[in-house]
Amino acid sequence: MSTQRASMNRLASRHALLTGAGGGIGLAVAEAYLAEGARCSVVDLAGTAPAALAPLMARYPDHLHYLGADVRDAGAVAAMLALAADRFGPVDILFNNAAVFDMAPLLESDLAMYQRIFDVNVKGMFIVMQQVLQSMVDAGRTGAIINLASQAGRRGEALVAHYCASKAAVISYTQSAALAMAPHGIRVNAISPGVVDTPMWEHVDALFARYEQLQPGEKKRAVGLAVPLGRMGTPGDLAGAAIFLASDESAYITAQTLNVDGGAVMS
Repeated sequence: MSTQRASMNRLASRHALLTGAGGGIGLAVAEAYLAEGARCSVVDLAGTAPAALAPLMARYPDHLHYLGADVRDAGAVAAMLALAADRFGPVDILFNNAAVFDMAPLLESDLAMYQRIFDVNVKGMFIVMQQVLQSMVDAGRTGAIINLASQAGRRGEALVAHYCASKAAVISYTQSAALAMAPHGIRVNAISPGVVDTPMWEHVDALFARYEQLQPGEKKRAVGLAVPLGRMGTPGDLAGAAIFLASDESAYITAQTLNVDGGAVMS
């Protein structure tokens, strides 16, 4: 999980809110933010902190706390943000990461799958982003929003229509929100990961094995080898970009979606 990078205190005294941070990319970015001096409110669906957070909570007891919330529920998000502000003050950084994945052939992909993916990946992303932005505007504060897109949002895939469309929506909302917030000095950007080796990939690999008649693990090996840099990404590979877009080093960058994918997408 460790990002293995020297701290420069680039986020000292800032309050970062991270959704979908019970593991994977969200957890790796939380660790990187804490190492840079941020105070972090980490959010996931479970009512109690996932076990994967325990080492960080022990290491940073005064700079990290966990909040359970369903990002699809505007009331739950509002309550979560109030608790986060009570603990660490106004939110300065949002790492908007909560998402789900599923796939099926287009003609077999039902509305229940569509609804679940769009409810979390688009509606939930928008609810959290809008409420954090409103709190920044109301307080007359600047800040940085980072939404998690995907290389899937850059192109279509026959088996992954709903997920691809949901991540394309994240890119579009990022651009629109950035233009709306520019007069307030609030920056809104996104990160577009490629294939990242997280626990979710076991589920993804199993689905590809089912629909493409592959052996378990075959798809995962193939996608890693197809990356120009020759391997799948790790959650820690996203941490540097997440720090950069949250820090003053990117003060003149907004409305952008940064590919962090080993060269898989060129744009």
